[in-house]
Amino acid sequence: MPKPVVPEEKRRRRRPTRSGTVLSEGLIVDTALRMLAEHGSAGLTARRLGLALDADPSTLYRYFRGMDDLTLAIGDALIGRALEGWEPTGEWRSDLRAVGTRIHAAYVAHPHAAVLTTSRVTGRANELAADETVLDILRTAGFPLPDTVRLYHAFIDQTLAFAALDAASLTLPSASLRADEEKWRSTYARLPRTTHPRIAEAAPLLARQMVTSAYPTALELLLEAAEARLAAGRA
Repeated sequence: MPKPVVPEEKRRRRRPTRSGTVLSEGLIVDTALRMLAEHGSAGLTARRLGLALDADPSTLYRYFRGMDDLTLAIGDALIGRALEGWEPTGEWRSDLRAVGTRIHAAYVAHPHAAVLTTSRVTGRANELAADETVLDILRTAGFPLPDTVRLYHAFIDQTLAFAALDAASLTLPSASLRADEEKWRSTYARLPRTTHPRIAEAAPLLARQMVTSAYPTALELLLEAAEARLAAGRA
């Protein structure tokens, strides 16, 4: 059975760590993000996190039920960072584009954390706020509720899927990433038209396009399809 998390008011009365640091959920999450960036997911353990915080590893369980609970908090923190300071404009396409690109960028900025968290549902405050925001944008734009839910589903999953894909490539060793990108010039660009006419035709464009994220293009296609559906419904 997981240990109960100590209520927030009792956490605040905790004495500082040996180095004088007062622990908080935010500090633990920030430290975990730094450790993920430096050591990857395999390097994030309660023992190592305790050492980084100069605290006994058991102290972490006053804030989180376990490492999986911490993982959910990390994912929620990334969503919070994505939407920090953002204000809606009232133009639904612009607002959805901004929310999507901000969330995608926040995850890609922390690739190891993104690989751990993009497939998770945190149920925490920042995730709920983001979901409420997307649903409100769509409903305010005039989409019927069934269309709103379908578009919300496609929008969220598309954003997280591309974040996971792009982040996963960034967690590769740099030599492997360069080798993968070089394939578009060393292999695809050299295929003869006699055997692969369509690849040969597109090879110069593929070499430039395929080393970048497809998320902006996919997002625009989704927004265009949504706008066409909205217009058809009004007609």
